Amino acid sequence: MTSASYKKVMTQLENKPVKLKKFLKFCVPKERKIGVSARKCRRCGQSGAHIRKYGLHLCRACFREIAKKIGFRQYW
Repeated sequence: MTSASYKKVMTQLENKPVKLKKFLKFCVPKERKIGVSARKCRRCGQSGAHIRKYGLHLCRACFREIAKKIGFRQYW
């Protein structure tokens, strides 16, 4: 089950406490320890295209937006 479909199910089950309890018992997505989904961007929460070098923990898009503010320069 993807995280998007998990969120959709949670919103539908908010008004049904018995079914919600049973769903949470069996269908909660496990916490990721390794892999792409384990690390998320500090700024936007995206899990793909993650830059960990120098402890940045930013996705590629966020890094491009704030690179100059941080002190990085683009070399051609």
